[in-house]
Formats: sequence, C-alpha cells, structure tokens
Amino acid sequence: MIDVLCAGIIVADHVCTPIAHLPAAGELVMADGMLLTVGGCAANAAVDLAKMQVRVGIVGRVGDDVFGRVVSDILREANVDTSCLKPSPGVDTSQTLIVNVQGQDRRFIHTFGANRDFRAADIPLRLLDQVKVLYLGGYLVMPGVTQDELVPVFAEARKRGVKTVLDIVVPAKGEYLSRFDRLLPYVDVFLPNDHEAELITGEKDPLKQAAVFQRLGAGTTIITMGGGGSILVQQDLRLRTGAYSVPLVDASGGGDAFDAGYICGLLESKSPEDCLRVASALGASCVRAIGTTPGVFTRAECEAFLRANELKIEQI
Repeated sequence: MIDVLCAGIIVADHVCTPIAHLPAAGELVMADGMLLTVGGCAANAAVDLAKMQVRVGIVGRVGDDVFGRVVSDILREANVDTSCLKPSPGVDTSQTLIVNVQGQDRRFIHTFGANRDFRAADIPLRLLDQVKVLYLGGYLVMPGVTQDELVPVFAEARKRGVKTVLDIVVPAKGEYLSRFDRLLPYVDVFLPNDHEAELITGEKDPLKQAAVFQRLGAGTTIITMGGGGSILVQQDLRLRTGAYSVPLVDASGGGDAFDAGYICGLLESKSPEDCLRVASALGASCVRAIGTTPGVFTRAECEAFLRANELKIEQI
C-alpha cells in the first residue's frame, strides 16, 4: 500500500563538490568528492517523501543499462516502491552531469534518455483507489506527456478523491499556456518556480504569475523563489513566505524537496501556512549537501528544525 504516487522524470545524477573554477581546455581541476545518485523530479520527491516516512511509489522510465539498475537500487534502498518502474529496452537511462563552482550557479549537461518514452498511460489507474496524492514532476519537458492524455488521468484521480500535484520543467522559451488550459482545472496544487512561471506567462511579478494560473483553474498555485521564499495563492488566500537560512552547498533538488514537504502537509491535512513551513524546511535542508536528496531531513530532523526555527509568513 502506498499513500503517494510520484510520476515523471527519473535521472542518474553525477554531481561534484564545488570546484574553484571551470577547467580550461585540457586542464584537470580536482573536486573533493563526486556522487552518483538519483535525480529528476519524480525520483527526488519520492526519496524525500520516504525520508519523511511516507509510503511512496514511483512511476517512470529507466534504460536497460547499468545506470538504470543503479537508480532502481537506490530508490528501493530508500524505501520507494519501484514495482511500476518501467525499463525502456535499448535506451540509456537519463543522466545529468552537475558541475558546482564556488560562488556560482550550477552547470548542467544532460542526456534525455528513457524519459522520452514516458507517457501518461504509464500511470496505473488501479493505484488511484489506494493513494491519497498523485504527483507529476517534469511536465513540459517530457515529449510523450501531452495535455490531452494527462487530463483524463488527473480527472480520474479527482473523481476518486486523490489530491493532484503538478510540477514542471520549462526547457526553453516558447508558447506554453496552451498546454495548461484544460489541465489546470484538475490540479489541486501547482508548483512552478518564478523563472519557469515567467517563461510561461510573460509576467515578472510572482503574484501576477500566480493570478494567470488561478484564472486557468488551478486550485492552489505556489510560486517558489529559492532563497527569496515563496508565494501561495488560493481563491480567498494569498501568502508570502521568507526562506530558512542555511549554508548553501548545492541547490540541486531544492524545489523537489519543497514539493515533498508540501505533500507531507497535505497528507496530514495541515493548513496552507503549516504546509509551507514543512515545504520550506525540506527545501532548505536539501541545499546543505551535494546531490538532490542526501541533505534532505528525515521526519525527526524536520520536526526538530521546525520547533527551533521560525518562518516568516504574511498575508498579502
């Protein structure tokens, strides 16, 4: 039995500790450490939820290569149900090389791999009778996941009383609003960051970004802004949060950890304010270590952190 089903992008991440500078042609630059771990929205959120003692399963695609086996093993060892994980024969597992440079934002080198094969039809509707939350991460960057195919899945989830949570990855500038007009009315919580929301809406102000998504039908829109906190907009509520202060080592996966924290709040029927507190705490914990999941709090660590730290939340 699982309470949350995470669907979408699954990646093998190769991550280095922060280096002094990018190497010039032919130059060798030493890193203190390098990590091979899971990445991608669905995998990150699933592992983070498992660390919070949530019963969670994952739906997605890996290749039939060694990295697919590594990712599957890591997910199972993290107590994520992988029975719905599908291998794509003859295809490599999606991989990302994440280069951290001291004092600079991350650099990414990516190969799309098996994520290209993922379809909305991979999500098993039979599981909607047992789960409480359906999370899809990576919408817009998975070419096989179309609005026309995804709407019936989310509509069926709604029909069965399952909360729907949607996160996105915007690959480049383009016209995206037409890929939300029929989907967002079936989304309970929509979680873009401010850069993604600007690419979609053309608006720079997070409140105006959220207003666009609310008009399209989202139940709750949360615009995350990294160290700048977040904005939550519902029909009759608008909240702005700050961010917890923690040492920044690697920002990779912070948004996915935020998603997992908010889902934890939903499972416990917490208020929007308390959902944001848990989400912000998990997001902050993530950036303290290299990789998308190693630094994320366990449930006990999260509860202790929340008792010891206040998050600024104001109505706007």
